[in-house]
Order: sequence, then structure tokens, then C-alpha cells
Amino acid sequence: MKLPPSPFDCPLDSLLRVIAGPWTIYILCRLHKNGDTRFGELKRQMPGISSKMLTERLRSLENAKIISRHHEPTVPPRVTYSLTTEGRELTTILDQINTLAYRWQDQENGKTPAKAKRQKRAK
Repeated sequence: MKLPPSPFDCPLDSLLRVIAGPWTIYILCRLHKNGDTRFGELKRQMPGISSKMLTERLRSLENAKIISRHHEPTVPPRVTYSLTTEGRELTTILDQINTLAYRWQDQENGKTPAKAKRQKRAK
């Protein structure tokens, strides 16, 4: 993985500089959920993001070797994005944070874990 230098010489700071940018976590979650995804499909799944911002975030993640870009020279060109091994490692942590967020939300709404599970199954 290629991370930007940290002024504090801290690897965690370097990683957070990459993933803390706007839309980045959402992009990683979409690629984690959908696998190989084309630019247009990513854009449709994220209402409100501009093409410029999506391009910028994808380039940043690609430079950090968190995602890979695959180009097929067809007409029109077919470009897909996917998670690298490092990107898949990162989604393990994001899944844990997501679980924690749901648990905290349920606690805030007065739901016990068992009650929250039953409600999610009913949906």
C-alpha cells in the first residue's frame, strides 16, 4: 500500500488522510458490496456526488493501492474499479465499525440487541 507521508511520522495518520476524504468510505462500501463496478454505476449509486469528485476520490484510492482500475480498450472504453487485497482488508474494519454504529443507534432508540434483530428480520 502506498500512503501519503504523515507530518507526524504516523502510519495511522497516513491511512486516515486517504480514507477520511469526502465520499471515500461510501465508495469503498459500494465496491465491497458490488464487486467490480463501472464509473457510471458508482455515480448512479451516489446521488449528489459530482463526476469530478468521484474521479478525484477514485484516483486517490488507486494511488494508495486500495482500489484497482481495469481498462478494456473497447468502443466505448470499459473501465471498472475493484478493491485490492488491501482494500478488502480495510472493509473488514469498516464492517466492524458499521456493526458498532448500528448497535449504538439501536441503543439510542431504546432497542435491545434481540429486539433490533427481530425488527431487521421482519423487514
